[in-house]
Amino acid sequence: MMNDSSLLTALTEALSILVFRQERSSQDFDPVGTIPEWTRLLTGKAQEEAADLSAILLSPFLQHFLKDVRALFTSQSKGKLTSGIWSERGVDDRDYQFEAVAVAGLDCHLLLIQRLGDEGIDIQQVLQTARERGLQHHHAMTEQQRVQRVLGGRLEQSEQLRDDLVAILDRLQLGTIMTDQSRKISFVSQTVHRLLGMGKASVIGLHWKELPVFSVEQRAALEMMLARPARERTKVPIVVEQRKGGRISLEIDIQEDPRNADRTIFFLYDVTEVEDLRGELSEKSRFFDLVGKSRAITDIYKRIEDIAPVEATVLIEGETGTGKELVARAIHEASPRRDGPFIAVNCAGLTDSLLGSQLFGHKRGAFTGATHDHQGFFEAAQAGTLFLDEIGDMPLSIQTTLLRVLQEKEIMRLGESHPRKVDVRVVTATHQNLAELVQTGSFRADLLYRVRVARLSLPTLRDRREDIPLLADVFFRQARTVTKKMDIQEISPDAMQQLLRYRWPGNVRELKSALDYAFIHSRGPAILPADLPPECFEAPMSVSTTLDPELDEREQILAALKRAKGKRALAARMLGMSRSTFYRRLEGFGISSQE
Repeated sequence: MMNDSSLLTALTEALSILVFRQERSSQDFDPVGTIPEWTRLLTGKAQEEAADLSAILLSPFLQHFLKDVRALFTSQSKGKLTSGIWSERGVDDRDYQFEAVAVAGLDCHLLLIQRLGDEGIDIQQVLQTARERGLQHHHAMTEQQRVQRVLGGRLEQSEQLRDDLVAILDRLQLGTIMTDQSRKISFVSQTVHRLLGMGKASVIGLHWKELPVFSVEQRAALEMMLARPARERTKVPIVVEQRKGGRISLEIDIQEDPRNADRTIFFLYDVTEVEDLRGELSEKSRFFDLVGKSRAITDIYKRIEDIAPVEATVLIEGETGTGKELVARAIHEASPRRDGPFIAVNCAGLTDSLLGSQLFGHKRGAFTGATHDHQGFFEAAQAGTLFLDEIGDMPLSIQTTLLRVLQEKEIMRLGESHPRKVDVRVVTATHQNLAELVQTGSFRADLLYRVRVARLSLPTLRDRREDIPLLADVFFRQARTVTKKMDIQEISPDAMQQLLRYRWPGNVRELKSALDYAFIHSRGPAILPADLPPECFEAPMSVSTTLDPELDEREQILAALKRAKGKRALAARMLGMSRSTFYRRLEGFGISSQE
C-alpha cells in the first residue's frame, strides 16, 4: 500500500494540474507542487520559473471567478466552486481551454487549474451545448459549473494536503482507481463506487479485472489498451449498466504511476451528459438515411417533405456522389407508398433491348434467349416507387416508350400486344444538364417536361462543409464495425482539418471511400493525415481550367482526351460524364481514343 505523500505525487503528476494554496491568514495564492509544462503556453517561461505564474491569475475570466472564490474562502465554511470552461490565447497565438476548481479546506484553501485536451471539431460543439444547458440551472455566481474531470499535480508532502485531495476526489465526478505491481487495487475513490454502482463494498485487494461491472468485451478492450506503450494509449469508451437500472457512459484513461511503471492509475470520466447531447444532435442532423445540419441540406429535407406526399414525377439533379439515390429513398419513405417496394435502376450502360426488357418485361420467345416470361421493374414496383438513375443516359428509343408509360400509366411487355396497367411513382436522377441534352438532340424535350414536375438540386459536399464532421463520424463508425478495428478510437484533429480543406470532387461517396481507405491503412489508435488517400492532399482537377467552354461537344471530347493522354475514364471524369455515356458519345462522333 503506497503512503500518503506517494498518493499525492502519483495523482498530481498523472493529472498535470496547476495548484495554488492560500493560507487562511493570507490573501495570496502560492503555487505548490510541480508546475505543469503547459504553463509555458501562457507565460512563455519554463515551468520551473514559478514566479511568473502570477500572470495566469490576471486572466480577466479568472479574476471574475476569484471574486466568488474569495467570498467562499472568507465565509469560514467548507465547500467548492467550479469555473466552467474558458479559453485563453497562448504565446503561440492559439486558443487553449481551461477549467478551475476552488476548495475551502480546514487549514488552507486550494485553487486548481487544468488545461483541457483537444477533442476535435465536433466535440467542441457538444461541450458548448452542454455548458449552455447547464447555465439554465445555476445561479450567476456559479455559472458555467460543469463536471470536474481534473485533479492532480504534485502537492507538498503533508497530511493536510492529502486529506484535502481525498475530499476533492470524493466530491467530484472523477473516479480514481490505483493498482499495485500485481494489478491489484490499492486505492478507490468514493466516486468510483457511485459511478460503477458497487455500493460501499470494499474492492481493495481485488485484481482490477475482477470488478464485476465490466463485461468480457470491456475487460478485453481495457487490457488491450493497457498493453500498449503509454504514449499510444487513448481513452476507452464503455457503457455500464447500473444495478438500479439506467446506463452510464464512461471514458477510462489508463496511465502509469510516474514513480513506478508497474503501478497503474485508472481515471474514470463520466461523459453521460456529453453522450446524451451528442445523441440529441445526431438525431436532429439525420433525415431518414441523409446526414447533415447545414442550411443547404436542411432545405433539401424540407423540399422532400413537400414533395413526398404529392403523386408527381420527380427529377433529382446533382453531381456524382451527392446522394441522389438516398434522396429518392427518403421521398419514398416519406410518401404514402412507403409500404410498397422501392426499386432502383441505373439507366447507364444498358442497350436498348436489354433496358427495355428490364423496365417493361418480355414474353417468352420475344427475342433470342427469352426462354420464359419476364416481369419488368415497372410491374415489380407496383404500388411503390421506381427510381431511374442517370436518366440522361437512357437511349432515345426507350425514352419514347417511357414517355407513353408516364402518360398512360400502362406498360406493354416486349412480345405482347395488350397493355398492362401499372401504379408506380417514378423518381429520376441525373448528374447532367438535361436541358442541354435536349438542345443536342440526345434527350426528348417532352420527356424532360414530364419527369421534372417536381425537382430537387442537391448541394455538393464543398457547399456544405460544416456537414463533413457529421458525415465523417457516421462513416467512421461504419468502417470501424466493418473492419473490426475497434482499437481505432477517433479521427485526429489534423486529419479532420485535412478532410475539411479538400474539395471532394466525388462528394459524399468519395468521403466514405476516403474513410474506408484510412481504416485499412491505419495502425494506431487514431486516423492520422498520413492514413488518408493521397488525392486528399492534391488540388482536384477543374473542368473549367481544363476545357474551353466555347468548344462544341465533339471538340470538348477531343480536348479532354488530349489532356487525359488518351485515358478515356479520366477524360469522362473531366467532362462530368459517366463512362457509358462517354463511350456512347465517342461512338456517335466516330472518335477513337488514339485521336
